[in-house]
Amino acid sequence: MIRFLFVYGTLRPEFAPAEIIGAVRKLKFVGEGTIAGALYDLGPYPAARLGGSGKIRGRVYELPADESVLRRLDEYEAFDPKDPAGSLYVRRAAAIDLPGKTLTGWVYEYNPDLTDARRILDGDYPAYRNKQR
Repeated sequence: MIRFLFVYGTLRPEFAPAEIIGAVRKLKFVGEGTIAGALYDLGPYPAARLGGSGKIRGRVYELPADESVLRRLDEYEAFDPKDPAGSLYVRRAAAIDLPGKTLTGWVYEYNPDLTDARRILDGDYPAYRNKQR
């Protein structure tokens, strides 16, 4: 069972909207990390595409034993485990690099096409967002 979650955008506590903050507060912070992929600006939130040589910067959290938290996060990210192809985001297992170790954790990957989306070149959503203000 995967016990960790990599977050890069609106699941981060400082960006989480009121509708999801209760679930986010139940996550236990582990550390800062990166995953292989590219990050894109969709306006109100970012989108990740896994793989490739780029890096996405984010935070790693340990999931609580209460599975309702992960179900709530799935609901917020519009992920339906019974219909991944029809979901806005898909929850996928990914290798997360932290200082001195690698963990396997869940990450939400954007499902639709990103051809016309603006790439966040350094893979760091908080830094990108601060520059946009």
